[in-house]
Amino acid sequence: MWKPDRQSKKPLYEQISDHLERRISYGEFPPGSLLPSERKLAEQLGVNRSTVIMAFAELRSMGIIESRTGSGTRVSRTKWGAMPKHTPNWSRYAEGGSFLPNLPFMRRIREALNQHPSLIDFASGELSADLAPSDEITTLMNEHRYTSHLGYDNPQGYIPLRQALVSYLDKYRGIQTTESSVMITSGSQQSLYLITQCLLSPGDAVAIEDPSYCYSLPMFQSAGLRLFRLPVDQHGICPEDIRSLYKKHRIKMVFMNPNFQNPTGTVFSIERRKQLFDVASKLGLPIVEDDPFSLTAFEGAAPKPLKSMDSNGSILYIGSFSKIAASGLRIGWMVAPHSIVERLADARQQMDFGLSVIPQSVAAQFIKSSYFHPHLERLQIQLQFKRDLLIESLQKELPDLVKFITPQGGLHLWCKLLHEVHDGKLLEEAIKRGVVFVPGSVYGSDSGFVRFTFARPKTEEIAVGISRFAEALRALIVS
Repeated sequence: MWKPDRQSKKPLYEQISDHLERRISYGEFPPGSLLPSERKLAEQLGVNRSTVIMAFAELRSMGIIESRTGSGTRVSRTKWGAMPKHTPNWSRYAEGGSFLPNLPFMRRIREALNQHPSLIDFASGELSADLAPSDEITTLMNEHRYTSHLGYDNPQGYIPLRQALVSYLDKYRGIQTTESSVMITSGSQQSLYLITQCLLSPGDAVAIEDPSYCYSLPMFQSAGLRLFRLPVDQHGICPEDIRSLYKKHRIKMVFMNPNFQNPTGTVFSIERRKQLFDVASKLGLPIVEDDPFSLTAFEGAAPKPLKSMDSNGSILYIGSFSKIAASGLRIGWMVAPHSIVERLADARQQMDFGLSVIPQSVAAQFIKSSYFHPHLERLQIQLQFKRDLLIESLQKELPDLVKFITPQGGLHLWCKLLHEVHDGKLLEEAIKRGVVFVPGSVYGSDSGFVRFTFARPKTEEIAVGISRFAEALRALIVS
């Protein structure tokens, strides 16, 4: 985000007025559009409100903007000629379309992080820079320079990466497949998007865990799907609930995150897995398994995916490197029947002609390298250390105000607040104090829950961040 240069000899208000005039002339603020309020713009730019008032006065004197009491400040419609010019109503277009914007809480969190990069971030569901294998990947890129033709690749994905994934899935996840049944995507969300857009139709009923990461993705509503809840307890969902939903609503698909579920951190129990396969086979019901966290297991062997037990071909399996290596590579995958892979690859080709070959090549080299397994071991140790720091901080700062079950893997800690507070007010109080988290209602839960991601903040930030959160929570309880 642009900020005025405090070292410049030009006054701050002039820099701001020049910057706004450029944005208006470029069409970012069309004639008649509403500008940010003086207070909000001052906060965004890190200046006093009086500085913004002077900048607005400068633009007003040139006839570029107009201010009316109660209506805010708008770009003038007549500045650029004697007669008003007809420009598209971009606000109406921005509010249209069938693809819905992010949830308000998620937009607020993103806005806060963009405006204040120093916020301690318990919200972003990705690894911090120190947990990513940056040095190893840099070494591999230097050792294996990509020299092939940089044209469009197979829309199903780079063949050497699919071949490497076949070995990876067999060794680490117990899944036996072939490269023709593997499709490379730009992460789990693109896999979900392709499934909802290509395999389902508006009005179809699907079942989703409650709470679930899927509730934070408006893509389900954008696809016109009807969502039905499968409550999650300490052992995961109850498979008999699927049977009930099928009878009532004829659900066509079930979406699950069985291992270290996001956001609760639970692992779907062995006994219930057997029941699930029995229900799915009797109903002929496909299950989408999202498995991003299994290899983060802190102690013992990683829990096996449902796909490794799938003898009937009921599971569409989704995986990703984002939670175990580097989210910036944008590498995910799907294991599905070849007919499904062909259908989704065709849609994918219409969208973007496939991923860039270069990150796919890097990912293939990393999976096959001697660096991969040591990285996983180091990641597990470091994540467990951060989890323990988070729990220690919560027990110190909020011993009687939160309740949680300690996760044995994954990146998240799901907390229940023992006092009733308003989600939005708590988030704003936390942002004021320099920390951000995700309210539980984002995941379809009732208010009174929060999700802390311990993989994102630096080690030294965790105790400080929880202390600030505790201040925000107590401020609301007292008021």
